[in-house]
Amino acid sequence: MKSKLEHFNPFLSQLAVFLLASAIGLPALAQQVQPAASPQSTPPSTALEQPSPAALPAANAAKEGFWGRINPFARKQWVKKLTDPIHDRLSELDEVSARNARDIQDVDGRAQAGIRRAQSAADEANQSATAAGTQARRANSTAQNAIGHVDQLNTTVNGRDTYGQIGEVEVTFRSGQPVLSAEARKRLDDLAARVTGQPGYILELEAHSPQPGSAGIQHSERLAQAVERYFVTQHDIPVYRLHAVALGNARGAGDEEDKPVRTSSVHIRLMENSLAAQGAAPPQGAAPLTGAERP
Repeated sequence: MKSKLEHFNPFLSQLAVFLLASAIGLPALAQQVQPAASPQSTPPSTALEQPSPAALPAANAAKEGFWGRINPFARKQWVKKLTDPIHDRLSELDEVSARNARDIQDVDGRAQAGIRRAQSAADEANQSATAAGTQARRANSTAQNAIGHVDQLNTTVNGRDTYGQIGEVEVTFRSGQPVLSAEARKRLDDLAARVTGQPGYILELEAHSPQPGSAGIQHSERLAQAVERYFVTQHDIPVYRLHAVALGNARGAGDEEDKPVRTSSVHIRLMENSLAAQGAAPPQGAAPLTGAERP
């Protein structure tokens, strides 16, 4: 029994190979025979007609074979022929995507450049506005300083010849002689001490005499000269700061008109310029200096 089985095993193997080859070869044989038989079955009236474009897909579908569109025995060239259009389309899509990406990048770059230019222009405009504001403030400050200088000049011009009285002294002469007594010299010394080293002052001297007419004027002139001589020789007061007038028996400004002159005297007023008052303190004290009672 065992020997019989060993005798039939090669036969069974050959039979299986034959059946498998027949199963594979029959579809291929049918595919080759079918195109040759189709022209014989075609009616004579339609043999010369050209196939329509709509019929081409059906013919192509008829040539697909037993396995349909999928051919398990297809070669690499056939597969490559089918996949090449797909690869071409994918390559085209990749190029389009790359071109779009480049266009987007270019647009973005131009937009960023435009934004930077606009920002730079805005910064320059802001700097120009700031500089203009600074210049305007400087111009305003300069104008204000100019106005202040003009006001100061106006004050200087207006106050150049303006004097105010800050003290007065009166000295009398005994027996009408132009000789200064000890008391008169002391009063003149005190007044000279106040004006020593001070700018912008003058001394106004009004000389009076009880004598009428020209004799009184000449007598009062001699009294004023005695006082001027004492200021110049004893205290080095400049002559241009001394302004004397001989009034005789006439009354001076501010005196009572109905009160006659009874004694020989010189009334001295200390006058200070308004400009000097702005730059320096009043000469050694603000208290007014008063002399003897005028007659």
